[in-house]
Amino acid sequence: MVLKKIVHLFFIISGGTIGYLYIPDIVNVLDLTDARWAASPYLGMAFGAIILFVFSYFVAGYIVGFLKWIEEALIKVPVGDLLFGSFGLVGGLVIAYLVNIPLTDINIYLVSQVLPLFITILLSYFGFQVGFRRRDELMNLLNFNRKEREKKRVSEGEITQQKQPKSKILDTSVIIDGRIADICQTNFLEGTIVIPQFVLGELQHIADSSDVLKRNRGRRGLDVLNRIQKELPVNVEIYEGDFEDIPEVDSKLIKLAKVIDGIVVTNDFNLNKVCDLQEVPVLNINDLANAVKPVVLPGEELVVQVIKDGKEQNQGIAYLDDGTMIVVEEGHDYIGKKIEVLITSVLQTSAGRMIFAKPKLLEKAQ
Repeated sequence: MVLKKIVHLFFIISGGTIGYLYIPDIVNVLDLTDARWAASPYLGMAFGAIILFVFSYFVAGYIVGFLKWIEEALIKVPVGDLLFGSFGLVGGLVIAYLVNIPLTDINIYLVSQVLPLFITILLSYFGFQVGFRRRDELMNLLNFNRKEREKKRVSEGEITQQKQPKSKILDTSVIIDGRIADICQTNFLEGTIVIPQFVLGELQHIADSSDVLKRNRGRRGLDVLNRIQKELPVNVEIYEGDFEDIPEVDSKLIKLAKVIDGIVVTNDFNLNKVCDLQEVPVLNINDLANAVKPVVLPGEELVVQVIKDGKEQNQGIAYLDDGTMIVVEEGHDYIGKKIEVLITSVLQTSAGRMIFAKPKLLEKAQ
């Protein structure tokens, strides 16, 4: 055991020191004229080291056990308590040193030698106790001083830079949608607008598609980006990096948001859910649109124009001015006509809002 070897070494060094300093004097005091060779300090050092080394074999186990007990006790003490107790101990030792300076000049053995030792032990104990028991008050005092300094820095104008809002990362769907440009124009989005290079690449690929619909959507997305960058009062940055080990654009967006601590802006319902699962901040344009739409409650009456068939039999589809779809039960016979409908239920999700209604004429007939 390393600790036991250290104890043995301490006894050897102590024994050698004592033997070197005092054994020659003892030999001279006893006036052992036949053993003058024993007065050699080096022989005394060896003799003292051997004696205390042998003695250490009897007491080393007890000393190691005592040190282990102290070690376990210190480990159980909270770090804050130990820290403030140590500060108090150091303070007590400093005060004891200053108090003992004049005492060492007094030519009285009890005052110059014994009393300083007693004062040192006493003040060290009191210092440790004060630091240990008053730790909460000391901690509060330090926190108070820190808060006061922070207030002073604010009042003097030293803190000039406020916490910057997080960057907003646009995905492909929200760019093609186009409403993001109107939102930026109203200054509702704070911080830098980040356009990843891989999103631009996907937009370019869509704009070059042979499918007319896709090509038009891609070109519209590029026009929206051009408007955001050149006409609107927002800071736009192009992120040139790429994550080549990740094939999907949505996964790259999530990775980028984690890397730069940004917020994904989308109207893709599935990307919204994945961001929530991976605890990535996300802003959904559909959620914003739903929040600012006029509230339509069941029981209200509306005048709508049924445009087409619904998915289910005898259903008709109509739309509000803001694009909200209305499913009209038994509305197949009213396609192409404006009719009064009665709202039966409203379904609102991140994917959008859907209203279910039935013709008022049928309601009256019942």
